[in-house]
Amino acid sequence: MRLDETNKAIIRELANGRKAFSTIAEKIGITENTVRSRVNKLMEDGVLQISGLVNPQSIAEMQVVVMGIKLSTLDLESKAKEMLKLKGVISVVVVTGRFDLIVQLVTSTQDDQSLLNFFKNELSKVKGVADVETFVVYQAHNYMIPYIL
Repeated sequence: MRLDETNKAIIRELANGRKAFSTIAEKIGITENTVRSRVNKLMEDGVLQISGLVNPQSIAEMQVVVMGIKLSTLDLESKAKEMLKLKGVISVVVVTGRFDLIVQLVTSTQDDQSLLNFFKNELSKVKGVADVETFVVYQAHNYMIPYIL
């Protein structure tokens, strides 16, 4: 989908997902109904999602991990979808370079959601994983994620 200038302006204003449609309409010079219908259409088309995000550094038990995964299969899309179903996984992307997939996940120092338990109980379910490199996020700037713990 191509975004026209009006849709781009609406999306920019929605950086604060709680901003009223009337405020957005006034700012960019269109009607509130136009903003509402365009936002609904963008959401229906899968272009836009409005959600609450958290700063993972502000939640003591939360740890974000990025994983580079090399597969022994070329069925990347299927494996990406399989990974997305694992407990703690926020996102999976197919990439170029030394890894086939980049997986972003949340672990916790509480309960059974440690990184070790993710490897033992979740990642082990996926066949065809040849190599994994983990990157534990120690510090992040302007980084917000969905709360899924």
